[in-house]
Amino acid sequence: MASHNELGKKGEDLAVSYLLKHGYKIVVRNFRYQKAEVDIIARKKDVLAIIEVKTRSTPDFGNPQDFVKGKQIQNLVKAVDFFVTEHNLDVEVRFDIIAIIKNKSGTKIEHLENAFLYF
Repeated sequence: MASHNELGKKGEDLAVSYLLKHGYKIVVRNFRYQKAEVDIIARKKDVLAIIEVKTRSTPDFGNPQDFVKGKQIQNLVKAVDFFVTEHNLDVEVRFDIIAIIKNKSGTKIEHLENAFLYF
């Protein structure tokens, strides 16, 4: 596995641990639909949180959340619409980003709720 893939997997594992500590229940990981992959679908009360995890080893080239682009957001929205319809869910849907910087100096995790409102 390429080192960037390993870092991404570690980041998703860190995000799951973070979410569980903050009262979320993990519904599914790595949900795929057409061209989209949703990293984490989690639930807290009546909110279905769609979590895109971005992990970097350095912020030198920009914050991790800066790497979520418009086409990816469009694909995620389609995938989540399918998921909610397929499972007949009556919940509020929220799109979040968990941005992680993990390197020898430590790990920084930032949870951005309703992150797609800013794109």
